[in-house]
Amino acid sequence: MNRFSYETGNGDVPKMGFAKYQEDNYSRYYGTSIVRRNEHDRFAPEGDTNKSTNEGSPKKMNTSKLKDFTVAEARPLPVIVLADVSGSMSVDGKIEALNQALKEMIAGFARESSTRAEIQVGLITFGGKQAKVHLPLAPAHQISEVTPLRADGNTPMGAAFAEARALIEDKERIPSRAYRPVLVLVSDGHPTDSWEEAFAALCGSERAQKATRFAMAIGADADVDMLGRFANDKESPVFKAHEARDIHRFFHAVTMSVTARSRSATPNSAAPLILAAIPDDDDLDLDF
Repeated sequence: MNRFSYETGNGDVPKMGFAKYQEDNYSRYYGTSIVRRNEHDRFAPEGDTNKSTNEGSPKKMNTSKLKDFTVAEARPLPVIVLADVSGSMSVDGKIEALNQALKEMIAGFARESSTRAEIQVGLITFGGKQAKVHLPLAPAHQISEVTPLRADGNTPMGAAFAEARALIEDKERIPSRAYRPVLVLVSDGHPTDSWEEAFAALCGSERAQKATRFAMAIGADADVDMLGRFANDKESPVFKAHEARDIHRFFHAVTMSVTARSRSATPNSAAPLILAAIPDDDDLDLDF
């Protein structure tokens, strides 16, 4: 007799051996139970040697595609400030207020998440006989300190426009994938150089003409008409600062506008300036 079968004693065709029958039933029941237990028990040991390898076993996750997955890198959102540091900015606490307001703005940007947009800040100053890059464009969260501005000399605003244009047109410093930049011009006087040609070149350049431009006139001697030509947001005309407190209000509004863009699903869309009040206990109350 075949060792894997037995006869019924009545001449029937031999059937499966009883031992084999028991083995198959045990495998079907207990193997499936183990698989089901491990599928639903998230605390099952990873090295459990009782896991079945039959068809009911959970399939291993295919991680080959995960290797190709990368988190999208945040796109730069440049903010470039053109700051007047001429001699007249040294009186009535103007330059001190500007230094403090810039510091607070950068700190505000640094606290923002860089999930979609990375806010970057650059500072161009114009005073004496020239304009220069005082703070090279860099991510706000990487800026630990800004050298305080010092006021002296004339108001070479045209040279500042040329510097701004050169920066915006430089695709190594501002790549094509960057969001539309924000230009912020603050001044308390009239340009002392030939600024018209440089201004026209800035406004007419392919990349710079897409930028949002805000402007602040500090004090009664500022060239409001010229600053009005610079500002291009119809909802945010030239802001007039009559005291140190107003400088803080303006830069606080710029901070809120830019951060609103960085959080938006469409960071290329401009956000207007919303001027909030500064608390009355603020000590910046000097009139210009």
